[in-house]
This record gives sequence, structure tokens and C-alpha cells, in this order.
Amino acid sequence: MNIGIIGVGHIGKTLALKLSAAGHEIHVANSRGPETIGTEVLATGAKAVTVQQAILEKDVIIISIPLNRIPAIAPLLAGVSDETVVIDTSNYYPARDNKIESIEAGQVESLWVQEQLGRPVAKAWNTIGSDSFAKKGKPAGSSDRVAIPIAADREIDRKVTMTLVEETGFEAFDAGSLMDSWRQQPGAPAYCTDLALNELPAAIAAADRARLPKRRDLAVAAFQERLGDATTNPDADYGVRLSRVLYM
Repeated sequence: MNIGIIGVGHIGKTLALKLSAAGHEIHVANSRGPETIGTEVLATGAKAVTVQQAILEKDVIIISIPLNRIPAIAPLLAGVSDETVVIDTSNYYPARDNKIESIEAGQVESLWVQEQLGRPVAKAWNTIGSDSFAKKGKPAGSSDRVAIPIAADREIDRKVTMTLVEETGFEAFDAGSLMDSWRQQPGAPAYCTDLALNELPAAIAAADRARLPKRRDLAVAAFQERLGDATTNPDADYGVRLSRVLYM
């Protein structure tokens, strides 16, 4: 497939590496221009392009940027075909996204993204920590493969997104509609806990929406205390252990 990835941060970089290695034609872009994208992002064949080029005539567009930057790219996607699958990987964090008041008040993250873009989206890869995503992918059939939930309303979005999740080295779990994707947001038992496919359904079902913000903020405070800032991601061992204690 011809895939555009907007954003080459922790998750976007690994998506570019894994999906291009899987044989897809990958174009990656950021807000600063293709010349600023490091060679390590392109190591398996992805090409650095402008944002406009990253969305042109694509089968799939993956948006992997902070939630507060979504409105700025909305006009660029206005002319994208309805047949194109758009996948959102973002999560809401108050310290970074504090101007998005409706989400803090309880709106589902990806429903907000869908409203901003004016088109259907799928939700995926938001529940895996960057270190786990980079290192824990396994071949299909592996008994210890980590599962990733996806949410979508259109069948084409669901089918394509689940296929791509599998190709990045993880088990894809159909978590239902976008309306229910709050069950895979930060603070939920399925979030950054690296569960197997047989464990994930119970974690999705156990999510308590009212408790998500407090649990999320406790985890952020612990990461900041350990790492010293709000941008460095924890290693998989510490991140998963803390998430399991706080969220499950």
C-alpha cells in the first residue's frame, strides 16, 4: 500500500521503519520539512517528503502528531478521498494539550479528531509505549505477542488498520466503535500494559471512564519525577510496570 505518515516522533519513526520493512511504499513528513528528517527514520526505505506530498494519492494516512496540532492539518486533508483510510495514534495530555477543553470535560479523543478533520478515522497504536513498540514486535504466531486494540466505525478502516497493526509485529484486537475508544485512552487498563491477546478483552471491559484522568495524571507525575521532564519516554520495563500498577 501507499502510506503517508505525518509525524516522525517516537511512534511515527517506528511506524515508518516497520511498515516500509513490511513492503509498503512509505512517505513521511513533519512540520519542519523533509530535510530535517533523520536518516535513521528512512533506514528501511521510507522517503522524506512534505506534508502535502505525504497525503497525496495515498491508500492510508497515519497521523502521529500531538493532539493539539490536529486542527492545523485539517485543511490539508479536506481534499483526501473518502476511500483513504486515516488512522489516528494520538493521546490527550493536559500539560501539552490544555487548550482542548472539551476532551478534558469527557469527550472521546478520536471523536474529537474526527470532528476536526471532518472525516472518519480509526484509532490504533496509541496504547503501546514507544520503547515497547520499537522492541517487542514478534512474528505472527508467536505465543508472547503483545496485542494492540484498534477502534473504527467503517469496515474498511477496521480491516486495513488491523492488517497494518499485525504487520508491525503485534496482535490486532477489534475494540469496537470509535465512540468506545475511550477504553484505550491513557489511564485505562489496556493502556501501555503490554497485554497478550487473551488478556486484552478483559482489560478493555474493565475500563472505568471516570477514573481515567486521575490515573493518567499520576503516571505522568511519576514519569516526570523519574525522568526529569515531560518529553522523555520511559523504557519498556519501567513504563509497563508502572502502568500495570496504576491502571489495572
